[in-house]
Amino acid sequence: MRILVAGGGGFIGGHLVKSLLDDGHDVRSVDQKPLTDWYQVHEAAENVIADLQSLEACRESVNGIEWVYNLAADMGGMGFIENNKALCMLSVLINTHLLQASNDAAVTRFFFASSACVYAADKQTDPNVTALAEEDAYPAMPEDGYGWEKLFSERMCRHFSEDFGLETRVARYHNVYGPNGTWRGGREKAPAAISRKIAEAKSSGDHEIEVWGDGLQTRSFMYIDDCVEGTKALMHSVTTEPLNIGSAELISINDLTDMVAKIAGIEITRNHDLTAPQGVRGRNSDNTLILEKLGWEPTIGLQEGMKATYRWIAEERQKLGLPSD
Repeated sequence: MRILVAGGGGFIGGHLVKSLLDDGHDVRSVDQKPLTDWYQVHEAAENVIADLQSLEACRESVNGIEWVYNLAADMGGMGFIENNKALCMLSVLINTHLLQASNDAAVTRFFFASSACVYAADKQTDPNVTALAEEDAYPAMPEDGYGWEKLFSERMCRHFSEDFGLETRVARYHNVYGPNGTWRGGREKAPAAISRKIAEAKSSGDHEIEVWGDGLQTRSFMYIDDCVEGTKALMHSVTTEPLNIGSAELISINDLTDMVAKIAGIEITRNHDLTAPQGVRGRNSDNTLILEKLGWEPTIGLQEGMKATYRWIAEERQKLGLPSD
């Protein structure tokens, strides 16, 4: 098929483009960043630089396209989304204009990458959280800024399906991590940030690690390969309701830090910054519905995924000429 990946220069988008190319599809990858800033550039794809907040850019991007995967958004880790709520909200323009353009161009199927940040905050106040099921998004109380944009965009997909017949699929991603992603600069998520800090500690000999919050907050983290496989499975399914795509393996930030330190072969001391952004106290994925609908859930364990992630970040540091082990 002729497929558009919006946000193809991003972390998840770059991996998805590669997988779709490997499957034999004709892929147009669109991102607003210069090619030098793309996480991955695949020569076999049609790589286009365009700002998809513009309706005209969306119309040009969907021309001749059968399926659309929309992963384009202005986002990052907790430090970014808590301090850039307006920028996160402006991503609503991307999904709105892509839906309009896709419907007008007779695109046959449209995927939207939503987030676990749509879930009600009052269900995430305890580190020993009950895993979040899809029904827990309502009554609506999502994360301010980023979460509201995602929930609104989910509704846009639903109503474009109801009113215009555009087939849509929605995935609620839970903390995707892995190689070829952001690992420094302020937009990185916890697995990458912790891996970077421990790689720095190992090379410097100073094994004191800064941890945001008390470290008791819990999360589940999904490896990028599982994310791509789940995304494609959902897109090919008949399921029209939003689905969690996330691991059900819950871990505290303290334990994640200790896991990476063990992978690196060092012992660390945690220095807790209680003033830093830390998000909700607990978040985990209930995979009951995805197992029922797709017969699938993520299978790559956190230990395996973090080994690959830490190794990749250590190699990236070496490429940049930064001190290594």
